[in-house]
Amino acid sequence: MIRRLDSVLVANRGEIACRIMRTARRLGMRTVAVYSEADRTALHVALADEAYPIGPAPAAESYLRIDRIVEAAARAGVDCLHPGYGFLSEHPGLAEACAQAGIVFVGPPAAAIQAMGLKHRAKALVAAAGVPVIPGYQGEDQGSDHLRAAAETVGYPLLIKAVAGGGGKGIRRVDAPAAFTEALESARREAASAFGNPQVLIERYVPNPRHIEVQVFCDAQGGAVHLFERDCSLQRRHQKVLEEAPAPGMNPTVRAAMGRAAIEVARACSYVGAGTVEFIAAGDRALAPENFWFMEMNTRLQVEHPITEAITGLDLVAWQFLVAAGQPLPMSQDDLRIDGHAIEARLYAEDPAAGFLPSTGRLYALRLPQDVRVDTGVRAGDVVGPCYDPMIAKLVAHGPTRAEAVTRLRRALDATFVAGPRTNLAFLRRLTASETFRAGRYDTDAIERERDTLVSEPDIDPACIGLGVLAMLGLDQAQPAGGTASPWDVADGFQLGAPRRQSWPLRIDGRHDAVTLIWPEAGTSSPPRVLYRGKACPTRAADRTIEIVPAGGGILVLHEGRQVSLEAPDPAESASAHADHAGDITAPMHGRIVDVFVAPGDRVTRGQRLGIIEAMKMEHTLTAPVAGSVVAVAAEPGLQVAEGASLFTLTREEAG
Repeated sequence: MIRRLDSVLVANRGEIACRIMRTARRLGMRTVAVYSEADRTALHVALADEAYPIGPAPAAESYLRIDRIVEAAARAGVDCLHPGYGFLSEHPGLAEACAQAGIVFVGPPAAAIQAMGLKHRAKALVAAAGVPVIPGYQGEDQGSDHLRAAAETVGYPLLIKAVAGGGGKGIRRVDAPAAFTEALESARREAASAFGNPQVLIERYVPNPRHIEVQVFCDAQGGAVHLFERDCSLQRRHQKVLEEAPAPGMNPTVRAAMGRAAIEVARACSYVGAGTVEFIAAGDRALAPENFWFMEMNTRLQVEHPITEAITGLDLVAWQFLVAAGQPLPMSQDDLRIDGHAIEARLYAEDPAAGFLPSTGRLYALRLPQDVRVDTGVRAGDVVGPCYDPMIAKLVAHGPTRAEAVTRLRRALDATFVAGPRTNLAFLRRLTASETFRAGRYDTDAIERERDTLVSEPDIDPACIGLGVLAMLGLDQAQPAGGTASPWDVADGFQLGAPRRQSWPLRIDGRHDAVTLIWPEAGTSSPPRVLYRGKACPTRAADRTIEIVPAGGGILVLHEGRQVSLEAPDPAESASAHADHAGDITAPMHGRIVDVFVAPGDRVTRGQRLGIIEAMKMEHTLTAPVAGSVVAVAAEPGLQVAEGASLFTLTREEAG
């Protein structure tokens, strides 16, 4: 049945909600947003024609509430509901609730979502359809002893994977039997938290794996096409960082075989709409039809769909609305062509040097490139909070060749400017400059193998300290302070007599530190010289591109994607605040304490596990930075903590 869709509620937030609304408005549709209390002033709310509140900031109380979302859709009187990706996009309950309310669900039937929603059942279904799957254990017996025995049969190394959800959550690689139990417990906890289902499967680990996925589209009349492949192998923590289409090294024979297999997977579950079939391929051998295996199917639009749009010239969201309205696919397989090459980089608020932990805070400044496609859901002044995915933007570069796409992406990254939370911008610049990436020869372990080179931050450029200090003093290098009407109007350490040295305590990147100011002789208009750790700091940018942004009570200095924060401590702080806190372990982000492994009086070794904190549905292990004894433990399971909260206090073990 052909339906007319004139209005849509987007049951999501951030960049995907904005992206869906842009297409909907181009098609003349009325757009409706939903928002949590934290998103009241968010960009997706501002873009919508109407917006409805659905609850508090935690996703479980807002964006994961089917009843509130469908109620908002009914109140708005929309024709259809688009789930975006993440949140409820792969929850059959949302599709069923829309059907009961007489609202068209812009996605596959609930039965198809259910069939592919649990990985172990999906593998059984597609194996029966003749699609190759990775050997492993996908059974219902979830007893720890049974899973341990199954692991011995599968062989090491192996992967423990949550049967539900995606996004890299609930996945652990295990290289030896001794690490199995701890990895299993961690994967179960993370899966239960992220998806409400602790069940896992076990599969053989493919050496040097490549993660290649195929975009499929099906209509209700039985039509089915694939829109070629995307290579998503560059990952950290099992989450994608860079994606490109087509896949480097792909040949027509393997592309056709993967495409046929993907369509067979879709037909096995009577699929309708946009979906993605993910395969693992053996990266240490030439791509061949016998060297790839089905991994899972995502029954929704993917984060990386823009690169498929770039090489096909299509609007996949427009196709989604078309198919949801009951129309047949507008093109056949023979009509589809690949035009050039596209690469997407995901810009996140996270700290690569700290294991890619999410970072939160206000975006004091945000400048995104103009000559590539940018999908974003934030603006300067917005706050990246702890409740949702920390993506800031997706940068999509398209060119006639891969080399040109790489060049355009690198220019776009160089033109990007973010001040506030820590980001992976410098990491992306190093990654796209690496020989591994430029050669297009990588697998899912590539980032981990080159981790030290890619994530280690260089020493702070002394010019950042020098220029930052002058900015904090209110001394503009282009307009010397001596040009003011009266020397008494300048907060510059004016004095009579010879040059004076002054030690000035500062917090640099959150750590207590200090600089030395050497003020010029009385009567001169020059700014003070700045020394940091005994070395002179340039106070002119010269050939450096250094930008300074006021941020709260301090400033941020940005250079080549690296951000340095400078703050003047409150003079009222006690002297103890300047002591060495190397043994004080604080919360690296807002989150919930999952487990605590030590108690006061325990002796610990450097690197020993102290506890586990969960943020954004992923677990992060807290370890001892030094060998010593536990003095105090403020952490306890279930406790919600703010970034910077003291959790464990250690005393150092005396040397000798």
